[in-house]
Amino acid sequence: MIRLVNVCVIAALVLAAAHVYKIKFESIRQAERLAKLRTEVRNEREAIATLRAEWSRLDNPARIQGLAARHLALKPVEPRQFDRLDHLPERAPEPSSPDASESIETLVEQAQVSDLPTSSVPPPQASKQPVR
Repeated sequence: MIRLVNVCVIAALVLAAAHVYKIKFESIRQAERLAKLRTEVRNEREAIATLRAEWSRLDNPARIQGLAARHLALKPVEPRQFDRLDHLPERAPEPSSPDASESIETLVEQAQVSDLPTSSVPPPQASKQPVR
């Protein structure tokens, strides 16, 4: 009987040692994984800082103005390009919802496109008022 108890205790000690070894191996593996993730996070933060610095350089208003002057044929805004609000054309009428019986062809025929204002420039037949 004592031999059976000794064999069971030795077996339990071997199983406990195997379990402790397994836990130690898992903890070492997790620590290595954690160190790898910390390194990746540090590298990503450095990359973000580099990209932010580059964005600040590219987003510099003086740089953008120089590029615009070099590559775009823009001219300064002149005061005569502005107009008063009462010279703006009236708003186009709201489109009505067509009945189910009306076809697209009849709607197109009914529309009078020439009567709708398309810009702030008055039509040629209208009297021209001086811009103030």
